[in-house]
Amino acid sequence: MTLIKSISGIRGTIGGNIGDNLTPIDVVKFTTAFAYFLQSKRLKDWEMEQEQNGEKEPLQPLKMIVGRDARVSGDIVNRLVCSTLQSMGIHVVDLGLSTTPTTEMAVIQQHADGGIIITASHNPMQWNALKLLNSTGEFVSGEEGKEIIRLTETDDIKFVTVDKLGSYTLYENGIKDHVDAILRLPLVNKNAIAKANFKVILDTVNSTGALALPYLLKELGVNDVTVLNGEMNGVFAHNPEPIPENLAGICNAMNRSNYDVGFVVDPDVDRLAIVKEDGTLFVEENTLVAVADYVLQHTPGNTVSNLSSSRALKDVTDKYGMTYTPSAVGEVNVVEMMKKTNAVIGGEGNGGVIYPELHYGRDALVGIALFLTYMAESKKSCSQIRALYPDYCIVKKKTELDSSVDLKAILAKIAEKYANYQVNTVDGVRVDFDDSWVHVRSSNTEPIMRIYAEALTPQVAENIANKLIADIRELMN
Repeated sequence: MTLIKSISGIRGTIGGNIGDNLTPIDVVKFTTAFAYFLQSKRLKDWEMEQEQNGEKEPLQPLKMIVGRDARVSGDIVNRLVCSTLQSMGIHVVDLGLSTTPTTEMAVIQQHADGGIIITASHNPMQWNALKLLNSTGEFVSGEEGKEIIRLTETDDIKFVTVDKLGSYTLYENGIKDHVDAILRLPLVNKNAIAKANFKVILDTVNSTGALALPYLLKELGVNDVTVLNGEMNGVFAHNPEPIPENLAGICNAMNRSNYDVGFVVDPDVDRLAIVKEDGTLFVEENTLVAVADYVLQHTPGNTVSNLSSSRALKDVTDKYGMTYTPSAVGEVNVVEMMKKTNAVIGGEGNGGVIYPELHYGRDALVGIALFLTYMAESKKSCSQIRALYPDYCIVKKKTELDSSVDLKAILAKIAEKYANYQVNTVDGVRVDFDDSWVHVRSSNTEPIMRIYAEALTPQVAENIANKLIADIRELMN
């Protein structure tokens, strides 16, 4: 069974049996449930407004944004989603091939009531997913997600009659609107970037980064750009997750020429990895750290990252006398904590940069613009910027879960075993030691347990992660 329903949406492999995989029936059911949820919310708000104002304004149909990455199944799923929304009486604005942050921005810019992003992010090509956005272009909350999942099981939802079908509009300027908004940011210095005359190489992993990133760089004044894996056919040239073991291609290419920096994104362009001028990795954990360093130099404020992210962000935040706060894993949790603490920058250690001056969503495009500005204004190379931060080593492992495992019991026993150390149980179990930490939690998107460990050397981090894996297996048995 590879169909996973979570608070952030539905994800699965294409084909197979209904309810076990991501079939057309499952796509329609989930889209219908989300549409009905938004319509019910709108009706409730409308009735309250009418009662307060004593007016009888007509209830207007919803407008929703739809965008997709370049997966092989994307066009089919897109047509199912758009047709289902129209059948619910909703006006659809289809961005076509787009990115996750572009779709999030479009919800705001188009004053829409919500949005659906058709992408399985870093998962292999046989996967696809629907990610759900509210009217602020952010992922729906945990409670809202649970209600939408419940609605997928009801038969009480009615579709509209033919005279009330929703309209369909193909809007092809979403990426342009997104980039224009980035260029207007005070901390993005287009003139400095253009003057630096950077030579940049990209790995866009056969998806919509090939559409968005070259356009962004052109608008920033970067004229020397090489694109690897730029065919938007959804047949990924390598594992699409932008982590070190998948980036040999761009590293080798940089060794053969004199590039100033390399950028790698995942298929929906919300995660960013950076490659230094010598062809070695900046490491995705440091993407947020470097961008935060630049932002904090100009905008004093607090920061947030999730519990699985490097403590280097805390070190940088401390340097400016500001407050760092960890959150549970998941973009919606990071955003909630950022709003709560009034953070000026935040995100996730997987290369996800959230810059609220633009919008509350992970955004590789704004990450690139801010990082290039940092390079241009500081006149530092990638390697020189990386040298400013601690040499922490992080190890990321995973182990498959059997459906019969009592996960809560295992995590409770791990917390009990390490009770003499600093333990955080907000999301799984994180244990902080003097100069290292380990975080154990179940994945929201795959049937696995994730184990992240960070220390001052790779061997220590590896040993800590392996020790926790051994603990888990012992408890499973």
